[in-house]
Amino acid sequence: MTAMEISRATVLLTGASGGIGHAIARQLAAHGADLVLTGRRTELLAPLAEELGARVVTSDLSARSAVADLVDDVGSVDILVANAALPASGPLLDYTEEQIDRALDVNLRAPIMLAHALAPSMVQRGSGHLVFISSLAGKTGQPGSSLYSATKFGLRGFAQGLRGDLAPTGVGVSTVFPGFIRDAGLFHNSGAELPRGVGTNTPDDVAAAVVRSIRKNRGEITVAPVAMKVGATLGAVAPETALRVARLSGGDRVSADIAGGQEHLR
Repeated sequence: MTAMEISRATVLLTGASGGIGHAIARQLAAHGADLVLTGRRTELLAPLAEELGARVVTSDLSARSAVADLVDDVGSVDILVANAALPASGPLLDYTEEQIDRALDVNLRAPIMLAHALAPSMVQRGSGHLVFISSLAGKTGQPGSSLYSATKFGLRGFAQGLRGDLAPTGVGVSTVFPGFIRDAGLFHNSGAELPRGVGTNTPDDVAAAVVRSIRKNRGEITVAPVAMKVGATLGAVAPETALRVARLSGGDRVSADIAGGQEHLR
C-alpha cells in the first residue's frame, strides 16, 4: 500500500481544542490539508480555524449520538485523526459508573465508530488514512491508570486489527503513542511533576509523528525518550518487574499527582 499525501486532503481532527490538537492542526495545515476541526469548546476552536482557514464543527463525543451527528455534518473525509480523549486517571474505585462510561465512550467507542462510519468511502476510493492517538499507557499499565490504559490498550488492538483488514484496500491505519508531553495536553494540565531524569516531548513532536504516520504509512510511532520506550517494552514483556521499577522511581506519587490534577475532567 502506498503512503498518502496530505496536501489537498480533507482531514477531520477530533480533540482540536487542546494544545496537542492545536499543534497537530498547524502541522497538517502546513502540509496543505483542508481541515475540519472538532471539539467541545467553540471559543478555543474558532481562533485556530480562522488562523488556518479551517472549518469548525462543535461536538461532545461523550454523547453517543454526537458521533453520527458529526459524520452527517462533516461528510466524506480523506484522513481521520482521532485525538480526543479524557484523562481517566486514578484508581478505578474512585470512579462512578457514569464517569467510566464517559471515558470508554470518548477514548475508545468514538474512534471506533468514527472509523466505522468514515472508512467505507475511503475503501471505495482506494485511498485514505486513519490515525489514532493512543499513549504509552496503551503499551504498559501502571498504578492509577487502569481505566485509561484499558481505553488506550483497546485503541491499539483495534488499530492493529483494522490495519490488517484494510491493507488490501489502499487505506492506511496508524497509531501514535505519546509519553509525557510538556507545555500542553492532559499530563501538562495536571500540574504533576516528574522525577528527576524522566524525559518529556513537545506537542510539536506528537504532531510530527502524526504527519509521518500518514506520509510514510507507519503502523505505530512512539513519541517518547529512549528510556521511556525501553520502560514500555519492559512493561510489555516483564510487567511485574516494570511495576517494581516504577514504584521505586516514584511512579506511585506521580500517578497520584496526575489523578489529583485531572479529577475535575472525568
